[in-house]
Amino acid sequence: MDLELTDKRALITGGSRGIGLAIARQLALEGARVALAARDADVLASAAQALSAETGAEVLTFQVDTGDDTSVKAMIAGAVAGLGGLDILVNAAAKPGGQAPPPKLAQITDEIFWRDVNIKVMGYLRCAREAAPHMIAQGWGRIINISGLAARQTGSTIGSIRNVAVAALTKSLADELGAHGINVTVIHPGLTRTEKTAPLVAARAASTGAAPEEVEKRMAANIVIGRIVDASEIGYIAAFLASPKSVAITGDAIAAGGGARGAIHY
Repeated sequence: MDLELTDKRALITGGSRGIGLAIARQLALEGARVALAARDADVLASAAQALSAETGAEVLTFQVDTGDDTSVKAMIAGAVAGLGGLDILVNAAAKPGGQAPPPKLAQITDEIFWRDVNIKVMGYLRCAREAAPHMIAQGWGRIINISGLAARQTGSTIGSIRNVAVAALTKSLADELGAHGINVTVIHPGLTRTEKTAPLVAARAASTGAAPEEVEKRMAANIVIGRIVDASEIGYIAAFLASPKSVAITGDAIAAGGGARGAIHY
């Protein structure tokens, strides 16, 4: 299937590593022109160099703090100027979940809550707000928000709140922007293999005395496909949602955790 992504112009926040980078890689492999945005300039440069070497694409980079309005405005303006416009926005810049036990009620402070929500929820809104006028002007666009399956389960109070909020933001934007040819979707990854997985598994193996293979097996115990989903597999989903071929899907959430046992979502 031709996803019709050749020369589409894509900006990926949180694009220097993990799921964001995996999405950028797949878009580049499909022929899109990509710009990566993240906080750390050195990590950005390294990611862009590796991605360019693999795909042959020119990869732009923008250092950004999506928690800051001025920084987001500068990023979008730079991406539009550098790419010659903007067709696809992938919002993936967020504090990663699942790396440490989430705070309990008594440990949740205003500062912890608002720092998390400001980056993932308000940050996504900031980026969409600045990108949308360019997409409206051309009558076409795709906004893909990366959220998470904490939206569908308890265990992390802040994680659930921020991810549910991203889903609500997605549907609201889809309804508002649909008449302008802009589709807005949200992907809910579950446990996903990234560059942080191996150190996490090694640490758990060292602390429990279990073999790394056993640790991974326990981590994937509730995943129907029987293993951890790889970040590249999230990239495949995002590439389809970024494509003109995905026109029938907007305002909806795509769960991408390999299937969780028990619950029914409809």
